[in-house]
Amino acid sequence: MKTIKGPAIFLGQFAGNRAPFNSWDAITKWAAEKGYVGVQVPSWAGQLFDLITAANSKDYCDEFAGVARENGIEVTELSSHLQGQLVAVHPAYDECFDGFAPTKVRGNPKARQEWAVEQVQMAITASKHLGMKAHGTFSGALAWPYLYPWPQRPAGLVETAFDELAKRWMPILNHAEDCGVDVAYEIHPGEDLHDGVTFDMFLDRLKNHPRANMLYDPSHFVLQCLDYLEHIDIYKDRIKMFHVKDAEFDPTGRQGVYGGYQGWIERAGRFRSPGDGQVDFGSIFSKMAAYNFDGWAVVEWECALKHSEDGAREGAEFVKAHIIHVTDKSFDDFAASGADGATNRRMLGL
Repeated sequence: MKTIKGPAIFLGQFAGNRAPFNSWDAITKWAAEKGYVGVQVPSWAGQLFDLITAANSKDYCDEFAGVARENGIEVTELSSHLQGQLVAVHPAYDECFDGFAPTKVRGNPKARQEWAVEQVQMAITASKHLGMKAHGTFSGALAWPYLYPWPQRPAGLVETAFDELAKRWMPILNHAEDCGVDVAYEIHPGEDLHDGVTFDMFLDRLKNHPRANMLYDPSHFVLQCLDYLEHIDIYKDRIKMFHVKDAEFDPTGRQGVYGGYQGWIERAGRFRSPGDGQVDFGSIFSKMAAYNFDGWAVVEWECALKHSEDGAREGAEFVKAHIIHVTDKSFDDFAASGADGATNRRMLGL
């Protein structure tokens, strides 16, 4: 068993142009003041992190980590969610996702994809320079518009989409293997990898590539009505990162999983701050400890109701309260009678 590391917080929802969220020194001090000991870094947030320099200079990475360490913070992982999304984009979403890319490749899906692949590979290299074991990202999606088939999907459509998805990711995963870094795909609606079945389809085409792994976030499973605890039992060996994010699903006579095109406040399924939703984090942390999860508990603040500063502060305390400091002895050792091989045989009548 292992004691999970934490609490940490993902900075993706906080990085911006306003202090203290607009500089690396200031945001790590802010995180420490909120009670965190680690931060997960969005590699696209240029005000915090220079990805190109990090991929080409271990010295820069050492200095980057050193600033955080001086402020009482460890860098837990890097994230390339926005860039990973652009590795595979169905044409229906071209205009929406162009905003994730620099102006020079917008309106050019081929150039945008090439840029995204380079970005993810650089983020993996930077992860290696930082001494990280895992890197978080999205898979992107080619088949998502055909999720709920009407009219029915043509035979082979999904298979072709997953063949292509695996083809696009294989060189990136091979680069990750060279760097000794696991790629942890966040299993997430909107991505072709949105549940266990789709992850298995992807993994099968990658011939079980050892670097194709998962970022586990139970909030996305609550909103799909998927058993998020059994998911850990099934994929424990592939789960390399963990987002502590809560959610609630309260269907009505008018609305269910799909949400009726409503905003977050009006949806039956909503993300909530840790502890405010329906996720059984006590059981999740127990399973993580029992299965030797060797990573961080990272708060990802996304809530339809609560202010981000309150969610961040409460999230640190929530994770601290749930981390199980694993025992090094059995609770009933006090009653041990001592035994040896001969005693055991006598007790069995042998």
